Amino acid sequence: MATRLANSARVVDSAVGCPEIPIIVGSGNARVVMWPGNNAQFRTFQIITLERGARTIRLHHGSDAVYYVMSGAGSIVDLVSSEVFPLVEGSMVHIDAGDAYQFVTNDGQDMKILGGPCPADETLYADLAFPEGK
Repeated sequence: MATRLANSARVVDSAVGCPEIPIIVGSGNARVVMWPGNNAQFRTFQIITLERGARTIRLHHGSDAVYYVMSGAGSIVDLVSSEVFPLVEGSMVHIDAGDAYQFVTNDGQDMKILGGPCPADETLYADLAFPEGK
């Protein structure tokens, strides 16, 4: 069996075989693209699609997280201070380790977000089966 080098690269098709995690309230989904289940060691990310009126559950991680708004508009809510920050296509947001937050769509728009915690938050993937051999 070949040993995979830490500096090797591979292409992951986010449209095929990416499991979903149950972090959406309303219509949409969160597909796991890079995670420990496909040998990601230093970075994880999801593609989160929120349809009109949807939101994520309360999220918080033991590490920092970064997200990029791929399309649409909505907000991120700081669940400690209750501050709401608007997000539009092209926005990036950084969340410090331990901060609680939630993504929310605007009533009239969907929002697609790419990102997640770094390194992995194993609790996000607790209900997913790792592919055989991992």
